[in-house]
Amino acid sequence: MTFPFLAILHMVIMTAEFLLGTTVNGFLIIVNFYDLAKSRKLLILQILLICTGLSRLGLQMMLMTQSFFSVFFPFAYEENIYGSKMMFIWMFFSSIGLWFATCLSVFYCLKISGFTKPWFLWLKFRISKLIFWLLLGSLMASLGTATVSIEVGFPLIEDGYVLRYTELNISDVKVMKNNDLLLVNLTLLLPFMVFVKCTCLLFISLYKHTYRMQGGSQKPSNARTEAHINALKTVVTFFCFFVSYFAAFMANMTFRIPYRSHQFFVVKEVMAAYPAGHSVIIILSNSKFKDIFRRMICLKKKE
Repeated sequence: MTFPFLAILHMVIMTAEFLLGTTVNGFLIIVNFYDLAKSRKLLILQILLICTGLSRLGLQMMLMTQSFFSVFFPFAYEENIYGSKMMFIWMFFSSIGLWFATCLSVFYCLKISGFTKPWFLWLKFRISKLIFWLLLGSLMASLGTATVSIEVGFPLIEDGYVLRYTELNISDVKVMKNNDLLLVNLTLLLPFMVFVKCTCLLFISLYKHTYRMQGGSQKPSNARTEAHINALKTVVTFFCFFVSYFAAFMANMTFRIPYRSHQFFVVKEVMAAYPAGHSVIIILSNSKFKDIFRRMICLKKKE
């Protein structure tokens, strides 16, 4: 079997993203689990980061598995990747990763923003109790999205890459229009809209606070402003990764991209950049995580 240059390059990129993703997400899970066990209390941020890291590890493994089979075992990929079990796992991790990251942005917004609206203060003072319901709701929404996805099935194109080599019996597989599956996946717009709202609130809060500091005797680079900037780095970067991931995910779910084509590989690479890239930003924007990570990989200079 010969492997074209694009397939080899794709595996190199995917392997690098997979190693980076598993390293940073594994780091977040271990560090925050240690903090949780050490404190013996329910720390909301640590729980959010653990849930986010676990969901991204699952998504990263699914993407790596898909790429591995598409390059080395194309026939096995076509015969198995569209089965109910694989579709359920794929849709579950795709959905829950976005929901958990949205919960994280909600937490940042409520904890850092300085709004005094009654409804905002009500949420701010109850976030510790509400966050567990948000996580549970995210889990249920992801399970529902995955279940509906396998119930509606997936499109089969007789002259496309799905049925070109496969021996699947068409009469035994649900056939559907592309629009039906895309409509199911549009439910992921809900966490996206919540995230956009939180991003806007953080921007407004940062602008108002900076304006007040510039008008007074205080320097704008105080702890509160730095907290805003760190949160905004995380949120804005996640916004960029989210948009690119969502666009690539929707393009992938049209089932119209030629199999093993350049576009096919690029879509997978863009999706794999999301679970790795955003976790890197979380580490870099947190001085504690950054210091531990540097010591772990022996990058911190000895004093």
